[in-house]
Amino acid sequence: MARVAIVTGGTRGIGRAISERLKADGFTVAANYGGNDAAAQAFSSETGIAVYKWDVGDFDACTAGVAKVEAELGPVDVVVNNAGITRDATLHKMTHAQWDEVIRTDLTSVFNMSRLVIEGMRARSYGRIINISSINGQKGQIGQTNYSAAKAGMIGFTKALAQEAASKGITVNVIAPGYVDTEMVAAVPEPVLQKIIGTIPVGRLGKAEEIARTVSFLAAEDAGFITGATLTVNGAQYIAG
Repeated sequence: MARVAIVTGGTRGIGRAISERLKADGFTVAANYGGNDAAAQAFSSETGIAVYKWDVGDFDACTAGVAKVEAELGPVDVVVNNAGITRDATLHKMTHAQWDEVIRTDLTSVFNMSRLVIEGMRARSYGRIINISSINGQKGQIGQTNYSAAKAGMIGFTKALAQEAASKGITVNVIAPGYVDTEMVAAVPEPVLQKIIGTIPVGRLGKAEEIARTVSFLAAEDAGFITGATLTVNGAQYIAG
């Protein structure tokens, strides 16, 4: 029986590429989404991947969502915490709402989803939790104190949970993408985008499929000795020691 994987924010951008790659790898994939019903249904029709709508920042909604996935598809052995938003502003102009929205969606969601699958994973002595952070969680970014804090928090969360779960056959890892050619990056004004590309030694944006390939590597059954790691996928734009 195929292992079940949940991908949060799994119907668009990097999440879509991850969902499609895991399906190609033989997983039964549940792609979570938060708001765009039309895009989610189009994605499901095109890929044959089941979609599930819930707010990953809401613990009760996650509880119901995970329960529905497990009832319909089976126990969850892989969770990819990919859902994320930005609400950019320099700190002296940032509202409390902008801070809360990003922390809730980008970081609290990681607790919510991991908490709801960890007991089952421990009972079965197997699991893969993969958290999608960001280059800006490693180096920081002007106008993104909220986003950088959330993405850095994911790294600390991962390191702690990796140690807690290691003896139970559960791995917990982080992928920190650089700038990837998605809708979010495409919205950046062209002159700014060209400046960003100029700082990337490989000379281009990343591809969503390259992030998905890294998820595929960490999600594999024979990747059990890799845990607590942060894999940077950024074209050498930022090299963490």
